[in-house]
Amino acid sequence: MWALGFWASTASAFAGLVLFLGGTTRYRHFKPTGNPLSRFCQVIVAATKKWRVEMPPGEENLYVANGKESSMNSGRKILHTNGFKFLDRAAFITSRDLKDQKQGPHNPWHLCPISQVEEVKCILRLLPIWLCTIIYSVVFTQMASLFVEQGAAMKSKISDFQIPPASMSSFDIVSVAVFIFLYRQVIDPLLSRIKKTGSKGLTELQRMGIGLIIAVLAMVSAGIVECYRLKYARKDCTHCEGSSTLSIFWQVPQYVFIGASEVFMYVGQLEFFNAQAPDGLKSFGSALCMTSISLGNYVSSLLVTMVMKISTTDNMPGWIPGNLNKGHLDRFYFLLAGLTTMDFIVYIACAKWYKNIKLQGKCLENNEKDGFEV
Repeated sequence: MWALGFWASTASAFAGLVLFLGGTTRYRHFKPTGNPLSRFCQVIVAATKKWRVEMPPGEENLYVANGKESSMNSGRKILHTNGFKFLDRAAFITSRDLKDQKQGPHNPWHLCPISQVEEVKCILRLLPIWLCTIIYSVVFTQMASLFVEQGAAMKSKISDFQIPPASMSSFDIVSVAVFIFLYRQVIDPLLSRIKKTGSKGLTELQRMGIGLIIAVLAMVSAGIVECYRLKYARKDCTHCEGSSTLSIFWQVPQYVFIGASEVFMYVGQLEFFNAQAPDGLKSFGSALCMTSISLGNYVSSLLVTMVMKISTTDNMPGWIPGNLNKGHLDRFYFLLAGLTTMDFIVYIACAKWYKNIKLQGKCLENNEKDGFEV
C-alpha cells in the first residue's frame, strides 16, 4: 500500500513538473524567456548582478516591455508592488543596458521587464501558502492507507456479508457531494446576505483555513475510534484482521470529515492558485496543487518511517506495526492532529501577510481586503 502511494505521488509530481515547465507554452509571447522556470531564474540572476547598483526612488528607470515582448496573453499587466524590492533591480535600466540596447536586443539575463519581475513576485508570495497545504495532503493520504488498515482490524461483517475496508471511502465521496451542495446552495448565499455585499461569502484563503480545521477534527475522530478499537481488540491474535468487536461503521465520521475538508481545502486551493497566478502562468496554479498532493505522500511516508524508528525501542513494536493491536495507531493520528493545528497557526500568519495580485483593467474580488480576514 505504501508502494502504491509512492508511485502515485511520483506520477503526480511528474505531472506537476510538466505543467510548470511546459504547460504555459500557449500563454507565452516573450520568446527570449523560454519556460516559466527560465523566466524565474532570469529575474533572480539579473537582480543579483545589480545588487550593488544604487536605485533611485520611483518607477521611471524600470524597464517596461513593448508589445512583442509582453508575456501577458490578454495584454493586461501586473501593477507594480513594493514587496521584494530587491527583485526590482532586475528591471532597473543601467548605463550598460542602454549601451547594449543600441547594439541589438537586450540580454534577458541582465535586464528583465518589470512585468516579468512582478510575475516572480507573485510566485514568491504564493509559496508560503503552498507549503502550508502540504500537511493537509499528509492527512488526506491517510484515507487510502492507514484508514483502510484500521478498518481491516475492525468488525466488518453484517450477517454473512463482508464489508471491504477500502469501500468505506464511499462515505468520503458522499460527503464531498453533500458539502459541495450545502456550500453552494446554503452557506455561500447565507454569508453573502450577512455581509450585505456583492462579493461571495468566503474567500479562497478562508475556505482553505476551514479545510485545515476540519482536517484536525478528522484526525481526532480517527484517534478516538482507534482508542476504542484497541479497547475491544484481542491482544493475543496473530493477525489483526477483524480482531476487534468494534464495528467498522465507527469510521464513518472520520471519512465524512475528510470529505468536508476536501470541499474547502482542495477546491479553494485550486481556485486560489489559478486566480492568483499571473495571466502568463495560469498552468502554474494547477502545478502547485498537484505537487502539494504528491509531496504530501512523500512527507507521509517519511513521517511514518521516522515515527516507527523512534517508537520502536527496547523490543517495543512501535506505533504502527504489522499487527495494529500491538501498536498505538491512535498516537499517530493525534500526532497528525497536532501537526495540522500548528500548520493552521502558521497558515493564518501567511494568509494575513499575503497580498492579492493586482492586474491593470481588472478588479479582483475582495481586492480591498487583500489578506486573510478572520
